[in-house]
Formats: sequence, C-alpha cells, structure tokens
Amino acid sequence: MKPHLDGTTRLNAAMHAGFFLLLAASVARFVAGHGLSGATPLILVLTGALALVYAAGVLSWTVLGRWRPVWLTAVIAVWLALVVAAPSFAWCAVPLFFVCLQMLRPRMMIAVVVLLTVATILAQLRIADGFDPSIVLAPIAVALMATMTFLQLDRDRLELGATVGELLRTRIDLAQSQRVAGMVEERERLAREIHDVLAQGLSSLRMLLQAAQRSWDTDPELARAHVSRAVEAAGDNLDEARRFVKGLGSPRLEATGLGETLSALAEQVTFAATHPVRFEISGDPYPLEPEVESALLRVAQSALANVSEHARATKAAVTLTYLADKVVLDIRDDGVGFAPASVRASGDRGNGLRMIGERVADLGGEMVVESAPGEGTALAVAVPTAPIMEAR
Repeated sequence: MKPHLDGTTRLNAAMHAGFFLLLAASVARFVAGHGLSGATPLILVLTGALALVYAAGVLSWTVLGRWRPVWLTAVIAVWLALVVAAPSFAWCAVPLFFVCLQMLRPRMMIAVVVLLTVATILAQLRIADGFDPSIVLAPIAVALMATMTFLQLDRDRLELGATVGELLRTRIDLAQSQRVAGMVEERERLAREIHDVLAQGLSSLRMLLQAAQRSWDTDPELARAHVSRAVEAAGDNLDEARRFVKGLGSPRLEATGLGETLSALAEQVTFAATHPVRFEISGDPYPLEPEVESALLRVAQSALANVSEHARATKAAVTLTYLADKVVLDIRDDGVGFAPASVRASGDRGNGLRMIGERVADLGGEMVVESAPGEGTALAVAVPTAPIMEAR
C-alpha cells in the first residue's frame, strides 16, 4: 500500500491479484456445485459488490486518505455476508489479512485478524462432513504466519529507516566536521603565512623607517635610500599577501630559485637591521618541489624576523645544505638566546617556533632548536627529498 517502496508495491500487487483469483475460484466453485438457481443470484450479486468495492479502494487508494478504514470495513462486511451464504469464500481471508496488517494499528489489527480467522474456521466447519483438527488449526496457522511475517517486515522496515536516518545524520555531521576542519586548516595556514611573511615584512619596514628617521637630518641621501627600500619591501609584502590569501606560492620563488631568494632575504635584513646576515649554500643544489621551497623560505623569514626583533644579535648566518636525501636550513645568531623549554611551556613568543614546527612537520621533516640564555640561538630544519629525487 506504499507505492514509493518497490518491494511493498510488488507484494501488494500480488495480494490484490490473489484476492481476485480466490474470489473468482470461489464463485466458480459455487456455480459449478449449485448451478444458477436457488441462492446463486444472491451470491453473484454479493461477489460483484465485493469485487467492485475492493477494486474501487485499490484504484483510489491515495484519494481515500482517512476514509481507508471505512473502505476496509465495507470490504469485510460484504465478505462476511458472502461467507455466511457460501462458506467456500472463506479463503479470501488470506489476502485480507495483509490489507488489515498494513492499515490498522496493532490492537485493532489483532482484533480484525481474529475475526477473519474465526469466520474462516466456522465457515469450514459448516461444510465439513465431520470434525477435523486441521479445519481449526490451518486457519490459525495461516493467520499467525501472516501476522508474524508482516510484523517482522514492518520491524525491519523501521530499523532500516532508522539506519538510513542515522547514516544521513552521520553524513551531515561528517560534512560539517570536514567543513570545520577545512576552516581550521585554512586559518592555520593564514596564521602561519601572516606570521612568517607579513610579520617579517612589517618588521623590516619598521627598521628601515626607523633608520631613515635617525639619519633624516644628518644624512638625507641615506634616509632616502632607507625609504626607497621600505617602499620596495612594502610592495613585495603586498604581493606576498595577495598570493598567500589565494593559496599560491611566493612570487619571489617564481622569479628566482630558492638560493637566490634566500640570499636576497639576507641582504634585505642586513640593510634594514643593525646586524649583518650571511648566506651560503652547501652541497650541489638540485630542484625541489614548490611546497618545499615555499616552506623553507617561510621558515627563514620567520626565523630572521625573530632574530631582528628579539635576539639583539650582532650577526647572523643562514645556511642551505643540499644532501642526498634531504635539504637542511640552518639559521644561527649570536644574540641573547633563550631557554626553548620555558618558551614552549609558557607560550611566550612561542607561536613562531610552533608554526615553523607545524609547517616542517607537514612535509615530513623535523625541527631542532638549540639555545641558552646568553649563548645565541641555532635553528635547524630538515626536509626529506629522497622521494622527490626519485620522482624526477
């Protein structure tokens, strides 16, 4: 009775067809046994009425709505009249069982099924030559099997619906979790880029402008040079900001290689800060994946920003080492140093180191920090490149 479920629709069609076949067989048996005289005209009228009422309900099932119980009552009433007049019509009760099972609530369903079963038993006893236990037991067995089968199917349907609903809720929750995770991941990416790129750029701008301010009266040419470099640095950082917001690589790396970009970065920091930064390459350079080059550049920018802002160093050095299976970036300074464990524990100025560690870990690399108060700082990151070399 639920056309949106293909399996149920087929079962209903079979039950309806079975009802009409049993009805036709019953009326044929009655006519063959009694001819067209006596009670036969009444039986034919009742049979036609039952067929019409039943067919009308099946064809207008969706239109009946809340009137379906009235239709079922009419069908059962006409069927009972037929059974009283001709007991051979009792076996039409079997398809009626399924109609009742699908339409009625449990208590009413049981009551109607009991009524149909009792009517069937009494009808069979009327035409039997003597008492036979099968006359009583067979209808009860059929009613019991039909009822239990339907109840189990209905329970399975409800469980399947609950499972499907749970799956849908799980899929919605999973989609929500993925969306939140994506948002968190994007925020982390932007936070790293802002810290490593904009913070370093703004630090350079501030030092360049401070240097220009100090020499504005005494050395106007030098002050103008500082301002020009500040303008260039601002332009570079604006390009970097636009690129990382879009998730793109560094424009510096697209124009030059990693070594040249790091060399230019060291020169820029040297010009802006009060300490020189030396850059050197060790080993034979080979191409790296863009994400590796971008990560190493960001690490260098973040580390040099920390040196300029916090280390109070007199000199610093950046070394890029190409090994057979990895590339290593070292940044060392002779500044005031710090206790790495205490910084990580307190969170004071620890975001830079944390972000560097996360960035390197994303590439399967590792970070090592060696420092102590008054002894300077050495930061080393190593990123594996063996798979990249093999891919090439």
